[in-house]
Amino acid sequence: MKKLKHEKELVKEAIRAGTEYGEKRGVVQFEETDSAAEKIEYIYRLLVHDKVIAPLPEHEVSQQTMRHRLAMWHARQLPKDHPLLK
Repeated sequence: MKKLKHEKELVKEAIRAGTEYGEKRGVVQFEETDSAAEKIEYIYRLLVHDKVIAPLPEHEVSQQTMRHRLAMWHARQLPKDHPLLK
């Protein structure tokens, strides 16, 4: 797994985009007290369920791999000249 240059920022944006995606579908409404780890896991599993991203083998699922997968998902949605992709 190759780490992205701006992975931390991409993960933050992926959480925002994933939250928006889940709320538009009407399946989630996160509370202020929900941790980033909880949000990441829920968004990852929602995107896998909706077949938006490919699932990881269950023995490889960890907080780090889910963060990376969400960062990759969000990076693919950004325009090629976006600052986070440079």
